Amino acid sequence: MVRKKGLRKDEKGAIGIEILIVFIAIVLVAAVSAAVLIQTVGFLQQKALATGRQTTQEVSSGIKVAKALGHVDQPRNANGKVDLMAIYVEVNSGGQDIDLNATKITLYDGSKTVTFTQNTAAFTDGKSGISNTFDTTQKAWANLSTSTDFGIIVLQDEDGSITSGDYPVINSGDKVILTINVTAAFGGWSPRTSISGEVRPEFGAPGIIEFTTPPAYTENVVELQ
Repeated sequence: MVRKKGLRKDEKGAIGIEILIVFIAIVLVAAVSAAVLIQTVGFLQQKALATGRQTTQEVSSGIKVAKALGHVDQPRNANGKVDLMAIYVEVNSGGQDIDLNATKITLYDGSKTVTFTQNTAAFTDGKSGISNTFDTTQKAWANLSTSTDFGIIVLQDEDGSITSGDYPVINSGDKVILTINVTAAFGGWSPRTSISGEVRPEFGAPGIIEFTTPPAYTENVVELQ
């Protein structure tokens, strides 16, 4: 009688245990992989949200240069120069709050570049009205202690967000003048001088400054931009 070939019971049991061990190992590897994947997805999601918020802040925020005026020291004189500059700025429509303490102004006159930062002492609350923008007795002008300072004159601030020079935050509806001593920074600007630059907030789009001074100075105050 021929015996049929096959596995003994103990051999079948050994193979079953091996298969079970392999199955458990696969399950453990899958569990670890799933945990790593979930962690990675969570991290990427948080990074995407943070990037999205930052991008939204950058796109929606910004400062606008409404106009720029210059004061001439000697009008109707061949040696007359622009000695002071007043930059009228406001927040872009729908833009977020802008901290003027963290804002910088950069100007280039063809031969020299100067970057200005805010001097907290050079602050004038002119919401009740000012008779002369270029009245140099105002703190916004008188307290410009270095050639790279800019000051602030408040024109409109309905919600009181600009409490002082220490915390000058402008938001929608606010209007301020940024003051610069051109003589201290550049030695004054003669007629036909090309000026370029920007008012750059901490977040958002900068306000662009681009103009050429008039061919002749016939008044004490000239419109630059």
